[in-house]
Amino acid sequence: MYRTHTCGELRLSDAGKKVTLAGWVQKSRKLGGMTFIDLRDRYGITQLVVEADADHALVETAGGLGREYVIQAVGEVVERASKNPKMPTGDIEIRLESINVLNKSVTPPFTIEEVSDGGEDLRAKYRYLDLRRPPLQRALALRHRLAHEVRNYLDSQGFMEIETPYLIKSTPEGARDFVVPSRMNPGTFYALPQSPQTFKQLLMVAGYDRYFQIVRCFRDEDLRADRQPEFTQIDCEMSFVEQEDVLNTFEGMMRTMFRNALGVEIPDPLPRMSWYDAMDNYGSDKPDIRFGMTIKDISSAVKGCGFSVFDSAEYVGAIAVPGCAEYTRKQLDELTEWVKRPQVGAKGLVYVKLNPDGSVKSSVDKFYSPEKLHEIAAECGARNGDLLLVLCGPKRKTQTQLGVLRIEMGNRLGLRDPHVFAPLWIVDFPLLEWSEEDGRFYAMHHPFTAPKPEHEKLFYSDRKEDLEQVCANAYDFVLNGTELGGGSIRIHDAAMQSRMFDVLGISKEDAEYKFGFIINAFKFGAPPHGGLAFGFDRVCALFGGQETIRDYIAFPKNNQGRDVMIDSPSKIDQSQMDELFLASTWKGE
Repeated sequence: MYRTHTCGELRLSDAGKKVTLAGWVQKSRKLGGMTFIDLRDRYGITQLVVEADADHALVETAGGLGREYVIQAVGEVVERASKNPKMPTGDIEIRLESINVLNKSVTPPFTIEEVSDGGEDLRAKYRYLDLRRPPLQRALALRHRLAHEVRNYLDSQGFMEIETPYLIKSTPEGARDFVVPSRMNPGTFYALPQSPQTFKQLLMVAGYDRYFQIVRCFRDEDLRADRQPEFTQIDCEMSFVEQEDVLNTFEGMMRTMFRNALGVEIPDPLPRMSWYDAMDNYGSDKPDIRFGMTIKDISSAVKGCGFSVFDSAEYVGAIAVPGCAEYTRKQLDELTEWVKRPQVGAKGLVYVKLNPDGSVKSSVDKFYSPEKLHEIAAECGARNGDLLLVLCGPKRKTQTQLGVLRIEMGNRLGLRDPHVFAPLWIVDFPLLEWSEEDGRFYAMHHPFTAPKPEHEKLFYSDRKEDLEQVCANAYDFVLNGTELGGGSIRIHDAAMQSRMFDVLGISKEDAEYKFGFIINAFKFGAPPHGGLAFGFDRVCALFGGQETIRDYIAFPKNNQGRDVMIDSPSKIDQSQMDELFLASTWKGE
């Protein structure tokens, strides 16, 4: 063994022991005739010291060490004269007897410290160096602990971990597939799975009534802070269950993860909110309930007063922002421009300032008396000192815009503490979404989601209005404004599945081509079943108090889907193209 202990292990109780450590040189410094070396591994840092009267060769070796040199150090654990309470090993140091340089290092392109001086692109290029930094080590350690908790919990509940294929059939319904050409079957392609959805349902047909997998999934879609082209799901399915069984099981899993990984207790049971209430009150199907500022429908209160913008609008909604009546005209103008950005899409913003002295000021006060403005503010639960922000337009679009504005104001006011956790379930989603552009329905979740039992009659109606009222037997787990997981009770009846394909405008021929294997499987006694999948990368990031998932993935891609460390994706040789019967039409560089 190259070491007897790690660099984060030794304490004052180990004084007098002869030990061998191995790791990377964090830094080296000389004080008088002594040399001090901080030696680092993923467990911590230990200070090494070479005395002034040490062997000449040892002094020379210590003096020649550079940052990130890999060394083996042998010496005695002694009590430090000047202790460092900020380090777990700060009470001791190692009085060295020998140093063995295992490997030299060129000067790294950025400092490998808690806070680095390297930019994001530079650190991505040298990701293997960035991974030596404590923040990323803590992130990956948390990911490991959470995966361990998931496996332990699901095993205790009778789940089996079963792997499903990565090379599957392309069934594009939503995000684009990554495709893989088949050399042995010229002109044909595999797809990488966006999820193991159909396979886990087939496992239920096969009788494996409790399945799970911590599995890689792939989607060719635009990227952002919480999205990668390849990502990891905690994928689960259960047979002979109803919605309540699934929610209770996985609420228990999340409670165990919070308790054992973070020492945090979450409510028991978790709150539940219908999709309709979430949209009406928060403007989002993934509401952040850590703070108030809920959306209020003030349509009836503001119409009929001569302000044509409100009078002609389908919906007028408002949020009451606490303590912001002191906003200046400049700040309000900036906020107005902010809501006009394409990411929000509002045409304008109306404000009502409830001043601390009880007076009121509004951008539309020539249409509304002070008494009327106070009446409107009271409907929103606003008090003196608060600021009312109002948007109008089509109902769902305006609610969504108000939801985005609510989150922005929550950020500005510091109301979204990443170390406060407020999970909940969202239930009773619409089963279908109508696209005016395409003139057809799309599945809100996926085509295998069952309608709620009480809505089955509406599901078999030929009227568009009836189909729009059908609720899905579906549910999402939401934490702090982020959807961490979602699932549903599945369709297990071949006739109902055929009806779903009809409603979605998928022909019998197309359904047979894309999903024939699962349609046929349902003819052989498919049990009632349901499940869900959690976005494991997102779970790790939120448990770690971060919004971006990249630090919780060892080797992530950038916003363009590139791995700049290995320079991928890249071109392949013409000989490989020929073997795969591929021709490129790309005319770029």
